Amino acid sequence: MKLAIMQPYFFPYLGYFQLINAVEVFVIYDNVQYTKKGWFNRNRLFFNNKVEYFTINIQKDSDYLDVSERKISQNYFDKEMPKILRKIEQNYKLAPFFDEVYPLIKELFCFQNENLFDYIYNSLYKILEYLKINTKIIKSSTLPLDHKLKNKYRVFDIYKYLEADCYINPSGGHSLYDKNDFLTNDVNLNFLEQNLQVYNQFSKSFEAGLSIIDVLMFNSKTEVIKMLNTYKIK
Repeated sequence: MKLAIMQPYFFPYLGYFQLINAVEVFVIYDNVQYTKKGWFNRNRLFFNNKVEYFTINIQKDSDYLDVSERKISQNYFDKEMPKILRKIEQNYKLAPFFDEVYPLIKELFCFQNENLFDYIYNSLYKILEYLKINTKIIKSSTLPLDHKLKNKYRVFDIYKYLEADCYINPSGGHSLYDKNDFLTNDVNLNFLEQNLQVYNQFSKSFEAGLSIIDVLMFNSKTEVIKMLNTYKIK
């Protein structure tokens, strides 16, 4: 069984969905510490012909809380989220698949749940349904394991409990994980090398790695589903 494990990201880029599509089981960390500089509550799109961030505003709280313990500010739902939707509409209304995709995007942004993880998870789950990705999703907190473990040791624990035979990590993990180290711990580590295909955007030069929203606006569902399989496992 092929396994991948990742943090929850807000409308992540295509490579995130390629990873989920490449495995039979995807464990998503809901009991991992929230970090301000991560992708938990932000991503990037084209606004006014340049790449800008859009962000979920979070209530002020302890820096040591897990993502599932963080709350979204009411100001986000009242003011900031409608602004983001207006910017998406204004900047993507001429995209070829805007009419098909925007209602879904609007529905996901308007999901009324102040829990950060639940809000992110809802959008992820609905896009997986839209793209017909049937990978089994497991929240890490539901596994009866030692949740105090960190980094690779947590991966080892999950891998062995789920009786996986292959752990697939994004290519960025080359700098973090060593295959021989994993083999010593009876974990078969491989990396997913993404091939993020160029497609027509409004920009003169292609900007890779934007939110999945950008991909969906410029490509049909059939084309995006094909893109999900443009990777190599090494």
